[in-house]
Amino acid sequence: MPLILCLSISLHGQEKEAKKEAFRKYLESSGVVDSLTKVLVALYEQNDKPSSAIEFIQQKLGGPTVTEYEKLQAELSDLQMKYEDLLESHKKTCKELEQLKISHSNEPTTGASEEEGRKDGLEHDKERITAP
Repeated sequence: MPLILCLSISLHGQEKEAKKEAFRKYLESSGVVDSLTKVLVALYEQNDKPSSAIEFIQQKLGGPTVTEYEKLQAELSDLQMKYEDLLESHKKTCKELEQLKISHSNEPTTGASEEEGRKDGLEHDKERITAP
């Protein structure tokens, strides 16, 4: 085996070891190793071993049980469907509102002439009352 190939393999192996060591230190410094050790010791010390070691570990670490997780997944699915329904309804209502705005802006405005007619009528009544 050529010397360059041996050095390359050796350096690659050292890189992998350095990455493993860095990851191990990360797990230790963040408390993961300690937490897992405590949970595994608690499992070991159980006289009556639980039927599901995974659920035991999840529960001890504060996560939901499989049943709770499935219930949360179902609830999430229901809420996503409700959200989609509400979003569709909202879009439909916005379109209707936009159509109403367009149709209202296209209608002739008769309100102004009616208002002017009422003012003229009031002026006429005022003149009639104040006339001698």
